[in-house]
Amino acid sequence: MRIAVLSDIHGNLVGLDACLADLHAQGGADAIVAAGDLCLDGPKPKKVLQRLEEVGAQAIRGNTDRYLGAPGNETFETLEHAQLEWTRHDLGEKYLRWLADLPFALRIGEGDNQLLIVHANPSTDDEHMWPDADDDTLARLIGSERANTIAFGHLHLPYVRHWRGKLLVNVASAGLPKDGDARVGYTIFTERSGGWEVKQRRIEFDVKRVATQLTSCGIPGSEELIATLRRHRYKRLKGYVP
Repeated sequence: MRIAVLSDIHGNLVGLDACLADLHAQGGADAIVAAGDLCLDGPKPKKVLQRLEEVGAQAIRGNTDRYLGAPGNETFETLEHAQLEWTRHDLGEKYLRWLADLPFALRIGEGDNQLLIVHANPSTDDEHMWPDADDDTLARLIGSERANTIAFGHLHLPYVRHWRGKLLVNVASAGLPKDGDARVGYTIFTERSGGWEVKQRRIEFDVKRVATQLTSCGIPGSEELIATLRRHRYKRLKGYVP
């Protein structure tokens, strides 16, 4: 069984289509899973969800999907609130309900040889699992989870790590890379008798085209969103990521 996991598309249809084209060139997959943060901060939120429907993708909820579809007690700055409202208007009631109904996690496989797909970690949808997270942090976030392979996003920084007999895989961002590599990415998991084989893919996409879409679509704060897209790295990692 082959599972393609894409995460953190963030309304970037150009990036998503680049990943889907690459997946086709790689021979496709038995299932496509979108691991959350599908819409917010990009120029084409509704079209991203429509494309995921077209390819028959399953999806789980990310923190920004929760903000859009099932808002709670979060507080946002004025600009963030305006971006949420713009995205809600673009999505419409049908897709807002769809986001609200997304599950927290998805499990594939039987017994201990399971692939668990979550957005950020097995406990929450909004706390990063950094590649250098200490043992206590991982024990708190992963707990007694049985699955031997855990796929997640949220961090926009792909990595693979072994921890206490489990394989932890950040699948990269299919719309907004932040690891110093301007290419979008996703991960293909292939089920084997001893676990899941991991193949991480990076694909070039037309950054200029997405920046132009951000300028013309009307989303508030487009200049800042374009800067984040073009920087393709966390500010905190400036000294570590070229």
